[in-house]
Amino acid sequence: MKFLKVVPTVFCMALLGAALSPSLKADAWDRKTVITFSGPVEIPGVHLTGWGVLPAGTYVFKVVDSASNRHIVQIFSKDELTVYATILAIPNYRLKATDKTVMTFRERPAGQPEALRAWFYPGREWGEEFVYPKAVAVELAKVANAPVLAIPTEVKLEVAKPAEPEVVATLKQIPVIAVQPTGEEVEIAQVVQSPPAAEIAVTRAQPEALPATASSLPLIGLLGLASLAIAGLMFRRSISAS
Repeated sequence: MKFLKVVPTVFCMALLGAALSPSLKADAWDRKTVITFSGPVEIPGVHLTGWGVLPAGTYVFKVVDSASNRHIVQIFSKDELTVYATILAIPNYRLKATDKTVMTFRERPAGQPEALRAWFYPGREWGEEFVYPKAVAVELAKVANAPVLAIPTEVKLEVAKPAEPEVVATLKQIPVIAVQPTGEEVEIAQVVQSPPAAEIAVTRAQPEALPATASSLPLIGLLGLASLAIAGLMFRRSISAS
């Protein structure tokens, strides 16, 4: 009879363990964020042909590679079936994290859409400062009267498939500079403040993304086995005590 009293307690422990076990979602790693723009926005990077400016609408942002001091960000359609752009970004430190997503933009001359500047994920003290082709970066620097991150070499910007591995590989290795309004090159430290070395080390140690097949079932199974083992032990003790 004592065993019958113990069983519900053990099963409750198993259910509680399953409820509290971490959910293996990729969002924490890829920083998936749904953004709605109220007007057209110019974007940098390698974009889908004809999509250098995103129309007003809803888009999904994800980090697809963050294994170094440069990150690769992709912009998806709302249903995540289309990749509009693959963008090179440099981590930029901020003094205070916020509990909401923050998007910043660079001013453009009247009549032109704002240019996407940076993306800060909730709870993080650093975000993604986007890198523009040098010619565009110089234009942005003139308007802002401040240096802007740039890619100095020629990169094909309009492609049929921005998510191709070759695109990501190119952006991961291409050099990054900062340009003044005059076009003069300066150190990128004049534009961004990199995260502390310890933070970069932690980021490199983390997996980039979980496999699509990952689930919490193995963990729940282990919890179940552990619960059964505890039940067996308590059953034996109840027999010995009687």
